[in-house]
Amino acid sequence: MISETVRVPSGDVALTGDLVVPDRPRGVILFAHGSGSSRLSHRNRAVAAGLRRAGLGTLLLDLLTEDEEREDAATGRHRFDVVLLARRLVDAVDWLAGRPGVAGLPVGLFGASTGAAAALIAAGQRPERVFAVVSRGGRPDLAGDALPTVHAPVLLVVGGADDAVLGLNREAEQRLTAHHRIHVVPGATHLFPEPGALAEVAETAADWFRAHLGGGTDDTAGSPGPTAAQATRHAGK
Repeated sequence: MISETVRVPSGDVALTGDLVVPDRPRGVILFAHGSGSSRLSHRNRAVAAGLRRAGLGTLLLDLLTEDEEREDAATGRHRFDVVLLARRLVDAVDWLAGRPGVAGLPVGLFGASTGAAAALIAAGQRPERVFAVVSRGGRPDLAGDALPTVHAPVLLVVGGADDAVLGLNREAEQRLTAHHRIHVVPGATHLFPEPGALAEVAETAADWFRAHLGGGTDDTAGSPGPTAAQATRHAGK
């Protein structure tokens, strides 16, 4: 098992992350937090714990430096800069490809709020490495023209009582050409604080990643991720 704090280079900065990988992982999930949040988000950490129980590694990453976070808290300058956030996610995907213990594993992206848009943009730029995307209460509409470039299967998880965001997700899905689905958590609001809501997010996300990262369902537990040939076919979809 791997459990350590890491530094991921991106341009002229280094991003802090928490990498936790169980034994015999089916893949690794890179988290993209939403506006005003960080790798310490208790919601994302709860989901990450659920994914690890399903045999998936997780990398929770601060997409902004401490200085940028302070600036963003005062000005809001960076939180909707999905191009910047996506570029840093791409760098993290590339970093995982060379990291001992996870190199060669299929990668999934889990994005919350504005982080979902960044995850979708990044998935479109790394089709040979990103095999699935999950959005939690996300803003996929902010990915704009990048939506049709996504080849990986996309799951959009939205609270049933989060009317505005649900509407934005339904509009965005019209531009997705990859396999996709909207999963509505009944009665849940934007941050999924309702009893059982976040657990449903984690379980649904785990099922999606297990189905699309090559781990399959429970009867194929421990099977390897996609082969090189499968990766090539995926990138060409």
